[in-house]
Amino acid sequence: MSLCTQGPRGTADLLPNESFRWQYVEQKLRDICERFGYKEIRTPTFEHTELFARGVGESTDIVGKEMYTMLDKGGRSITLRPEGTANVARALLQHGVLKDTLPVRAYYLACCFRYEKPQSGRLREHHQLGIELFGAPSADADAETISVAKAVLDTLGITGYSLEINTIGCSDCRAGFYSALRDYFASRINEMCGSCNDRLNRNPLRILDCKSPVCKEIASGAPLISEYICDDCRVHFSDLKSLLELDGISYTVNPHIVRGQDYYSKTVFEFIHSGAGAQETICGGGRYDRLTEFLGADRCAGVGFGMGIERLLMVMESEGIDIQQPDGPELFLAYIGDAGYKTARKFCTQLRQKGVYALYDLNQRSLKSQLKYADKINAKRSLVIGDGEIQSENVIIRDMATGEQRGCGLDVDSIMSIILCN
Repeated sequence: MSLCTQGPRGTADLLPNESFRWQYVEQKLRDICERFGYKEIRTPTFEHTELFARGVGESTDIVGKEMYTMLDKGGRSITLRPEGTANVARALLQHGVLKDTLPVRAYYLACCFRYEKPQSGRLREHHQLGIELFGAPSADADAETISVAKAVLDTLGITGYSLEINTIGCSDCRAGFYSALRDYFASRINEMCGSCNDRLNRNPLRILDCKSPVCKEIASGAPLISEYICDDCRVHFSDLKSLLELDGISYTVNPHIVRGQDYYSKTVFEFIHSGAGAQETICGGGRYDRLTEFLGADRCAGVGFGMGIERLLMVMESEGIDIQQPDGPELFLAYIGDAGYKTARKFCTQLRQKGVYALYDLNQRSLKSQLKYADKINAKRSLVIGDGEIQSENVIIRDMATGEQRGCGLDVDSIMSIILCN
């Protein structure tokens, strides 16, 4: 197969016979978000590169290694969206939304792009649900965000997940933690990967997020933020745990979760499932109270998450959760001869105008082939129009599942009456 007939590595096609699964999941996601008061936001697929460098963080793998960046014809550096939070923050700031009634709740369904090794559940172009809650600094906002993610998993019927939470403190209490991390990792610098050598001075917290097995092993013995956390962050984390318990949401504290973006502070969390592919994370998020400040605006508290749709579908398949294929056409109009074709086409048009899913054969095949096609596309009913039906002005409508047949007049109202009575 030639290169021009193959998709780029790390991408996937969504074919017509598979799209109903995505549509089902996406509709559930929309319903849940709106139930919690979140409204959809849509942002551009590409942004100025500086947005992600300042928002996500230059020391992160996302910015340093994974972004699709290019110069446009005006010589400006443009990057395909690697994640959604920075885009949303930029849009809300640009249009003054954060100066209006707070909190602001927004969700998006968007494709994101990261150049990384394609693996199960990790594509270079992937799709995600994201929710962002701006203007609410309390732990209650964190708990609500986690509740939305849990509602998604529960509504889709997913059961085998677990929630892990952590606090990574704030800028005030992280200074001592960073110093301790530098001292710890400096003693083993010769064992770590080249990227972590660079991270040691720029942002030692990023070493905890390294994917190298050697660095992961070294990081497992690193100092913990809990030893350095300030009173405010400690109270915030304690309040979150109390609220989750009040809501009946089980969790485990995992002191090694840091997430992959520099904008996070205080709460971070992940929903884990063994069926989610390479990294088992199906949802990750947390609090980002300084993101708007990183982007040059006044500080506005924020919290949110991202959830991969490909991974959701993988998990549903791993648990045997079936998404029912949608029904075929209400009526397939088969025909014999030119007059039958013209009549079938006319009635098909009239039925569609009345909101009925109706089809006829575009290829003018034999009657046998038409009815075989109707069966393959799971048509509920079929009828045949030929010279005899046109002359008598009557037609037989057949139920494709039971074989039951009913006669009616050859007019759209009579046909509609049979469709509507079942």
